[in-house]
Amino acid sequence: MRYLPLTPDDRATMLAKIGVDNIDALFANVPAGALLKSPPVLPNSKGEMAVEKIMGAFASRNLTASSAPFFCGAGAYKHHVPATVDHLIQRSEFLTSYTPYQPEIAQGTLQYLYEFQTQVALLTGMEVANASMYDGSTGTAEAVLMAHRVTRRGKAVLSGGLHPHYTEVVQTLSMMAGHSVVAMPADVTAAEDIIAQIDGETSCVVVQTPDVFGNLRDLTAVASAAQKAGALLIAVFTEAVSLGLLKSPGEMGADIVVGEGQSIGNSLNYGGPYIGLFAAKQKYVRQMPGRLCGQTVDADGNRGYVLTLSTREQHIRRDKATSNICTNSGLCVLAFTVHMALLGQTGLRKLALVNHANAVKLADMLAGVKGIEILQKAFFNEFTIRVPGSAAALLEKLAARGILAGVPYSRIAAHAELKDLLIIASTEVNTDEDRVALVSALKELV
Repeated sequence: MRYLPLTPDDRATMLAKIGVDNIDALFANVPAGALLKSPPVLPNSKGEMAVEKIMGAFASRNLTASSAPFFCGAGAYKHHVPATVDHLIQRSEFLTSYTPYQPEIAQGTLQYLYEFQTQVALLTGMEVANASMYDGSTGTAEAVLMAHRVTRRGKAVLSGGLHPHYTEVVQTLSMMAGHSVVAMPADVTAAEDIIAQIDGETSCVVVQTPDVFGNLRDLTAVASAAQKAGALLIAVFTEAVSLGLLKSPGEMGADIVVGEGQSIGNSLNYGGPYIGLFAAKQKYVRQMPGRLCGQTVDADGNRGYVLTLSTREQHIRRDKATSNICTNSGLCVLAFTVHMALLGQTGLRKLALVNHANAVKLADMLAGVKGIEILQKAFFNEFTIRVPGSAAALLEKLAARGILAGVPYSRIAAHAELKDLLIIASTEVNTDEDRVALVSALKELV
């Protein structure tokens, strides 16, 4: 028995209301190559066990991160997540809780959000953090909007080392809001002069470190130049583990820090959910998007937790909202918080050191492969190599040998002239055997 609640007349009414002739018009912006020319070859009906078997056969055709040497990064990283994390977040009181509107019955949720904010503030070197965003890319776009509100200007300058997907999200949101975006060309070796782009109309400069190519960037001079011109520096990261080893963005003078927290506590997921980290200087707290949890005392003097500065939230006064984000990545936040608590400051630093050491080992081994050029001299756990010909084609050959060797830059940005670039990450999960397998295969294929 099929459950189809909408009649043909219902569909026709909805299509007419939004002004399109047919369902296909709703997919006009999807590239033609991504659309199926006909439905998948599947039977019209099968029992549950048969369906599981069919779908399992489809899934078995994939080469997964857990079944092969894996060196992919470029914004999403494979790290070990302790079993304790999943065990705790699947407790019913965490798994089923949602928005903490009523503090008197949501103290547990509010407390872990408060602890999360404290962890993010310490990691980023900032004074205040919010209770998370959807992910790093949307968080970056929200940071740009926040900078516009603070400076009352409407121009953002984006570094050529910013992840292309983050750039695209900022551009999309800015286009809809009528703001100006200056996106600098792809900057493979961190040689750009972004300071020269700052003028009296600039609200913010957005720079990622480590950047999408793996370059480590000192943001001190950019922060000083931006602030001297009345603009803000937004520091971005995609690899949260790097904050355990590198100088924090706050120490380098950033006004807003935003990035992806997936690396800590959250496994790789196709499309998410991930978790956006967002922190800023205290003086800008009233312009921060998302939720903010605070600590207070009740009538008896006992410690308690509440949502604070909530007049800017959609559920209180929508006309005063600073963002269209009305929830936070609660369960992902909890996973992050539990993993961070398990690691502690010392554990996080040790994890970061192992990541860096593994990447250095791999880079040293790749340096001995004829035809490969390593483009970064200093990096954390990710770097970019130049290969002969197409990096995407090479990656497919390596995948055929059971090795997931990285992310071709051409896959995340349409730059034909950079089709020979391959971004490689090496985290604590990579073994010596993984590295030998990759290098040996490259020696045969390059």
